[in-house]
Amino acid sequence: MELKGAVAVVTGAAAGLGQATARRLLERGAHVAALDLDAPDGRPDGAWLPLAADIRLATEVDRVFAETVRAFGRLDVVVHCAGTAGGFRLLGREGPVDPERFRRIVDVNLLGTFHVLRAAAWHMSRNERSDGTERGVIVTTASVAAFEGQQGQLAYAASKAGVVGMTLPAARELAEHRIRCVTIAPGAFETTLTTDLPSALQDQLISSAAYPRRLGRPEEFADLACAVLTNEMLNGEVIRLDAGTRLPQR
Repeated sequence: MELKGAVAVVTGAAAGLGQATARRLLERGAHVAALDLDAPDGRPDGAWLPLAADIRLATEVDRVFAETVRAFGRLDVVVHCAGTAGGFRLLGREGPVDPERFRRIVDVNLLGTFHVLRAAAWHMSRNERSDGTERGVIVTTASVAAFEGQQGQLAYAASKAGVVGMTLPAARELAEHRIRCVTIAPGAFETTLTTDLPSALQDQLISSAAYPRRLGRPEEFADLACAVLTNEMLNGEVIRLDAGTRLPQR
């Protein structure tokens, strides 16, 4: 996918991985619809469209994707970074965990990803490409916790494992429409999901990496997302971006 002139939706664009990706796409000449629960900063113009929506609701996702197409004429690229975290144990002091704590995380991370996938695929499938080139690329975000969930990460790991599990079936289905689907599974990055943790836990995450032993920079995620978008041979794959991290049990 040629990024200059492409129309992109980036979710979670108010901060962290999404914000860095939206900025990088703008630098590469794309038109960007930046989506978050509260609209990201910036005035709408010919290349920037800040939008607000709750990805847990299909109607809201459909609305902002339709707004993007009305504003820019089509949809070529989606990088879906919106997500949430939260830890809990199955067994508390007074009984089993409230199921709503599990549902909240799954609704955002897994159901939200499904809502974005379906809306993106529909609009991309409408693109006219008489030269037979690809109609669109969808990049979703999982986590290394999908593979090595730690104690207390049951809901988060399950939701991200679900994103991993959707990647290849989505790529296989959308191939006939010439739409690619790839997932990035980051390790510990400089986002609030990590920096809000106690320093001892941050140090533990950093020490589980091979090299470099530091938090990843959001710009490094953005660079990989752009590499995926521009490399047509990447499809149906889950790419770990984790400095060789393997999470410990706790």
